[in-house]
Amino acid sequence: MAPSFDWWAKDSHRGTPVVVKMENPNWSVVELEGPSGGDFFLNTDSPSRLGRDKSRNKNAKQLTWVLLLKAHKAAGCLTSIATAMVTLGSAIKRRIHSGRTDIETTDIDRENENPTVKTRFYTFIKIFLWLSVFLLGFEVAAYFKGWHFGAPHLQLQYLLAMPFGFQDIFDSLYSQWVLFRVEYLAPPLQFLANACIVLFLIQSIDRLVLSLGCFWIRLKNIKPVPKQDAVADLESGENEFFPMVLVQIPMCNEKEVYQQSIAAVCNLDWPKSKILIQVLDDSDDPSTRLLIKEEVNKWQQEGAHILYRHRVIRDGYKAGNLKSAMNCSYVKDYEFVAIFDADFQPTPDFLKRTVPHFKGNEDLGLVQARWSFVNKDENLLTRLQNINLAFHFEVEQQVNGIFINFFGFNGTAGVWRIKALEDSGGWLERTTVEDMDIAVRAHLHGWKFIFLNDVECQCELPESYEAYRKQQHRWHSGPMQLFRLCLPAIIRSKISIWKKFNMVFLFFLLRKLILPFYSFTLFCIILPMTMFIPEAELPAWVVCYIPATMSFLNILPAPKSFPFIVPYLLFENTMSVTKFNAMISGLFQLGSAYEWVVTKKSGRSSEGDLLSLVKKETKHQRGSSEPNLGELKEEIMQQEQEKRKHNRIYMKELALAFLLLTASARSLLSAQGIHFYFLLFQGISFLLVGLDLVGEQVQ
Repeated sequence: MAPSFDWWAKDSHRGTPVVVKMENPNWSVVELEGPSGGDFFLNTDSPSRLGRDKSRNKNAKQLTWVLLLKAHKAAGCLTSIATAMVTLGSAIKRRIHSGRTDIETTDIDRENENPTVKTRFYTFIKIFLWLSVFLLGFEVAAYFKGWHFGAPHLQLQYLLAMPFGFQDIFDSLYSQWVLFRVEYLAPPLQFLANACIVLFLIQSIDRLVLSLGCFWIRLKNIKPVPKQDAVADLESGENEFFPMVLVQIPMCNEKEVYQQSIAAVCNLDWPKSKILIQVLDDSDDPSTRLLIKEEVNKWQQEGAHILYRHRVIRDGYKAGNLKSAMNCSYVKDYEFVAIFDADFQPTPDFLKRTVPHFKGNEDLGLVQARWSFVNKDENLLTRLQNINLAFHFEVEQQVNGIFINFFGFNGTAGVWRIKALEDSGGWLERTTVEDMDIAVRAHLHGWKFIFLNDVECQCELPESYEAYRKQQHRWHSGPMQLFRLCLPAIIRSKISIWKKFNMVFLFFLLRKLILPFYSFTLFCIILPMTMFIPEAELPAWVVCYIPATMSFLNILPAPKSFPFIVPYLLFENTMSVTKFNAMISGLFQLGSAYEWVVTKKSGRSSEGDLLSLVKKETKHQRGSSEPNLGELKEEIMQQEQEKRKHNRIYMKELALAFLLLTASARSLLSAQGIHFYFLLFQGISFLLVGLDLVGEQVQ
């Protein structure tokens, strides 16, 4: 019996219903249901044939609209890609047209660095680049001559079975090259690769242990808590609890941020009779000194206990500035000193949340607060820095503070017991990392440190790659200088063997020397070389899986940055060239080891400091014209500074970009999939950084 389809005419849900959502300026298809089965049957006896014909016509029109919408969406995507490519091309054209590269030397570079030393590392990279280009051409020619090798193992049967007497010149030359690399090049390269893999695994285990320690702290809700009597004294407001606190703001030619930092420190909630603020201005620009001094005078008129201090002999950079300030006769009246760099903006309750930890802890020398950033979402560079620093503070600093009471002082947003500074020898100008220097010496003298992960102090991240690059150079060359200087003192110290091992191996060697060494050597030199010498190989788990796992652990403290996990992995490998160069300079005392360049600031403020500035300006609207004159001077100088900004081309990064891209092309000949993708994307990452496209873009 033939089935009857008359009931379909009564069904209101027929055909292919489409729900379309309008998203200005585009359309998108939200739901598309499949066609009903009856649309594919032709029943001429049915009285509803005409209705079904209309339904089919309607379905055809709807399908046409769907296809048009999809075509429109695809066209929009292609337009976006085309726009991005045009923008990239324009940026590259501007970089090349400006002709500004990192090879150019500034006045500071001429004073601190030998040009020969500066270009030696770049020459080393260029040699590898030209060699890889030559080998790529040689390998492509061999491929088309029939020399096909499996990945990653070389099949020597074809080579050994060939009648060498009948080879042409090219085959004879290539066979000799293969035998030479099998005999002489592959073994040492494989040995170096295995050594780097071992270092890589040790560093990965260290990072995993730190992450597990952070997880344990969160699970058990472990955090430093001040003694109850200190908290009770704060709440009752007893005068005998509030110790004398000295606050120092060291700065040098930082006219973009001096107002915010001074305003934030002057609004600290602490009895005025118990606090003294020192503005330690090392600026060599007379206009900048005038503006900062005027700002200090304004706050003095408001009743703030604040002093302006400028050194005549400006030796020793920041360490010399702090040392000079601590030699003032009135410092002996103070028990603690809080230090804030020029771009740091502490909250009013900063001292009330840090100083109480000292009460009853006579062996406590330092309380360090965590940094937060007002411009972490400004561009791709600041987002990637936020990931790195979030792991540094929440994992490294917090775990070391909880379990061993030691970590590297961050140079700012911390409160020191002045007795601990004096007992440790005070500030020394022997390295560019005076903060780490004083922390190491204090630890060797038995002082303990506390890190407060829940107390934040807002500051600025470098927004340009040039500023970030110089900052990282100082941060990675300084520890190697310090390691050379303090190793004998560590060995002779009376601390336990475990603490000596932690300081020498984990703190200095593993995290400051081994990490940049294997990152650069393994992923930027050895991996490309294994493409041209396939007898030496790197396993896929070294190239992909372990780095991906470590990047995942790094990004856990900043979960909102998870979409940037792949750029973060690539960018960290890209920065390895700068960190490796800095590490070598510091370890062997090369010309750039003592280079100190103040990190450029943009002058971004937190909401609290903006409010304090507004209140201050409201009080000063009594008719005085000096503040307006000062603001006018500042605006003019800022405009002049903007004119001097420019993007550069970074030659070492560009050379490594082409080296990695050349190696990725070679990997296609042996069908090495995961190696090809890693080299390709890592090469693109170096290319973008070399063209200065990851940070602030100056038009």
